Amino acid sequence: MSHTVSLIRSADLADVAEYAYAATAPAEARLIFCAGACPLNLDGSIAGAGDYAAQAGKAMENLVVALGAAGAGLADVVSTRVLVATSDQSDLVAAWTVVRAAFGDHDAPSTLMGVTVLGYPDQLVEIEAVAAVID
Repeated sequence: MSHTVSLIRSADLADVAEYAYAATAPAEARLIFCAGACPLNLDGSIAGAGDYAAQAGKAMENLVVALGAAGAGLADVVSTRVLVATSDQSDLVAAWTVVRAAFGDHDAPSTLMGVTVLGYPDQLVEIEAVAAVID
């Protein structure tokens, strides 16, 4: 698997974000659009009911599996969107801390959003990703 994503930073933007502000992939890259990774166990039950960090961890595990099935990994991610069912910023931070740690040095551009509700009962976190690979 070839890592083709270039993360872009700018001295003309605030240096407070824990991620790059933009990313590119070469024209010949195959793009992978992942559905929102949910904190679902294999039997379809919600993992970590009531726990933002636990659900973020399970959603990241499921994202890694989905990416792997498409021939990619976290280092191939171009961008993410992290959806958190809350209006409390501390819940957003709890989920984001787990997501950010999972990506390590690959700080792809990301959007963190509080939303009113997600698709499954007791679901608190969902993570969308776009990745790029050269086969």
